[in-house]
Amino acid sequence: MDSTAVSHIRTTFKALAAAEDGGVHVTRSFYSILFAKYPDMREIFPAVMEMQADRLLQAIAYVVENLDDMDKVQPFLAQLGRDHRRYAITEDHFIAVGGTLIATLERFAGTELWTEEVDLAWREAVALIAAIMLGEINSKDGPGTWTGTVVEHKQVLQDVAVVRLQLDQPMRYGAGQYVGVSVPSRPRMWRYLSPAIPSNDAGQIEFHVRRVTGGWVSPAMVRGVTPGEVWKLSAPLGGLGVDRTQGRDMLMIASGTGIAPLRAQIMEMAMRGNNPRVHLFVGGTYPCDLYDLETLWQLARTNPWLTVIPVSEENVNPWWHTDPTPVAPPGMSARLTGKLGAVVAEFGTWEDRDIQIVGSPSTVQTIKYRLQAKGTPMANIRHDPLF
Repeated sequence: MDSTAVSHIRTTFKALAAAEDGGVHVTRSFYSILFAKYPDMREIFPAVMEMQADRLLQAIAYVVENLDDMDKVQPFLAQLGRDHRRYAITEDHFIAVGGTLIATLERFAGTELWTEEVDLAWREAVALIAAIMLGEINSKDGPGTWTGTVVEHKQVLQDVAVVRLQLDQPMRYGAGQYVGVSVPSRPRMWRYLSPAIPSNDAGQIEFHVRRVTGGWVSPAMVRGVTPGEVWKLSAPLGGLGVDRTQGRDMLMIASGTGIAPLRAQIMEMAMRGNNPRVHLFVGGTYPCDLYDLETLWQLARTNPWLTVIPVSEENVNPWWHTDPTPVAPPGMSARLTGKLGAVVAEFGTWEDRDIQIVGSPSTVQTIKYRLQAKGTPMANIRHDPLF
């Protein structure tokens, strides 16, 4: 798209987003219009729409922000298309969604802001988005969904469970990616989870799930699962993974269950003969939140290129956690106390490292700010844009 069209789109979107609750009003209106005009499309979406609306707004914002950088937009939209294969989406669905989005934006922008040039720019952008996503949807690269039978469910903390499944067929994913997961008790409601082990020919997969307060899906995954239950999984997404083209050592930072995609990468690296040095910081509020620490220590003992540094904000566990706190074995780094981002920044700028951060959006941003203040080049930091 030319720079003028991109400017029109950004100006319009920023004006709508700047209004009080502008994004919320736009997405609510969009879905209201869509379901009223195309009632058959309602069954594609979950019963509770808040998270769906947030994701729509985040996706639009990401595309608008990077519309003049196809190296970012193209793979992002291709992944969205791959993710939408689970819904059996067709070109007719895109026509309905695209037309509804433009009509919604025009309604909120008003005649003064929504000029003929703005209209043409948005139509061009919607056509571009549809073309890239449809191209991926119509590709024959693997199935749209997998099913997996729960073979083990272990609650490692009050709010964290490790779930192991046997897939109906092997899934080829890159260590560090994530997949959409739906459980029988919450049909059409998907949660994105990162496998904690690399892809394998046996079709085995493991997830670490934290219960989200007020969440609809994660509580059912943490406490309401029994072996034999069948889950549905969507195609793998995400861009994290070991970048061997840069020739740099690595810094990995994980908060809570964010350790899953990083552990999968480390396990995959352990199968190779030549690896960069890796410093892994894993953090939590309490020492017990470092539930996977003994596995990480075992990996570090057998792989001298790996250094594991545990961090907790508190020095003791809450009263309800009675299990003993693991003590660092000989040769392993002792647990440090403090905010994860602050502790990492105390070690320096890490300017020579390829850096990955995994955690909640607020945690990722806080750690990025800490590193940026220390002088870390932002170009060295990677994390997934939405999920």
